[in-house]
Amino acid sequence: MTSITVAAIQLAFSPDIDANIAKVSAAVHEAADRGAQVILPPELFEGEYFCRVEDEGLFANAAPVTEHKAVLAMQAVAEARGVTIPTSFFEADGPHHYNSLAMIGPDGEVQGVYRKSHIPDGPGYEEKFYFRPGNTGFKVWPGPRAAPAAKLGVGVCWDQWYPETARAMMLMGAELLFYPTAIGSEPHDTSLDTARLWRRAMVGHAVSNVVPVIAANRVGTEHGQTFYGTSFITDERGDILAELDREEEGVIVATLDLTRVKRHRAAFGFFRDRRPELYGRLVEDI
Repeated sequence: MTSITVAAIQLAFSPDIDANIAKVSAAVHEAADRGAQVILPPELFEGEYFCRVEDEGLFANAAPVTEHKAVLAMQAVAEARGVTIPTSFFEADGPHHYNSLAMIGPDGEVQGVYRKSHIPDGPGYEEKFYFRPGNTGFKVWPGPRAAPAAKLGVGVCWDQWYPETARAMMLMGAELLFYPTAIGSEPHDTSLDTARLWRRAMVGHAVSNVVPVIAANRVGTEHGQTFYGTSFITDERGDILAELDREEEGVIVATLDLTRVKRHRAAFGFFRDRRPELYGRLVEDI
């Protein structure tokens, strides 16, 4: 049996990057104390979710992966605890800016960077003003020390709504899917609560790919925008193993039997019965 213990962190954040990093670091230590080997913080935990407005002054908060405070701090914690931390951050690369994720391994090294592929644009989530569409393509990463062959797939927030993202990572060998997120109320329609839709989309990925899914969201109200948390971990059947509510801060942990997952995936036959020769329409932008 190959088992992996994973964790998702759910917190509220302030404008103080150092305080936010301290909160996430403490949560990572808690998760590691509970046996977690791969620990997922929410999207852009460096501060409040700034994409609710278009403010050119906020570009000053971006930094290269080698200099960003959030990345450097998670590298130190990862090395100290021997854990893997997919770390979301606002990246500056020359004149370009990305919503990026540094995959930090248990030795504290950055194994590589994934740049968010799907960039939303709408009231309260005006990310196209800040972020260039990612140019890395989807990626998968080595598993933790105890199971390095168990590849990890990571999509960032809006990526999680796309079945193509999940399927692409699965075809690249992913055995678990992680989604750091910042999502909550919709300023243009206060009656619209997407929390159940958000969860259903990712549970659908779990079921249709026979893969565990780990999702981490933030909570709290920032300038009238309320983030609805509900972070969760599913098994390969889409059954919820651990979850948090809409307001609580905390850490959830679950242990997954990847040998069982692999057996179930083979038995379902979804990958055996694929018909790629029929899917050309999916890549035609017409």
